[in-house]
Amino acid sequence: QLRLAESGGGSVAAGGSLRLSCNVSGYIASTWCMAWFRQAPGKEREGVASIDQDDGPTYADSVLGRFAISQDSAKKILYLQMNNLKPEDTAMYYCAADCTGGSWSDQYDYNYWGQGTQVTVSS
Repeated sequence: QLRLAESGGGSVAAGGSLRLSCNVSGYIASTWCMAWFRQAPGKEREGVASIDQDDGPTYADSVLGRFAISQDSAKKILYLQMNNLKPEDTAMYYCAADCTGGSWSDQYDYNYWGQGTQVTVSS
């Protein structure tokens, strides 16, 4: 079993920065691949960034160059550094873990999810 708990969300003006954290507890071997997703009202959940031991970080085109995903050395905390935030980044952000080997941006490829943390970017 794995438990994921996100934190670090909030409200920020466009151009600002936030760092999200996802604390991991439980069977750490399931964290060999982890990802951040987001879901805006009325939209489908979309992959933002992923990290795994084989391929390293991968990003959605919409956040490339602005966001950075990382883990602590013990793989107990997943981070998402978000810079130059835009209003279109407003969403609930979720961390996910234990992928099954398909597409990194496919939400159905992950077995564990956190409850989410809200990010709101004002123009």
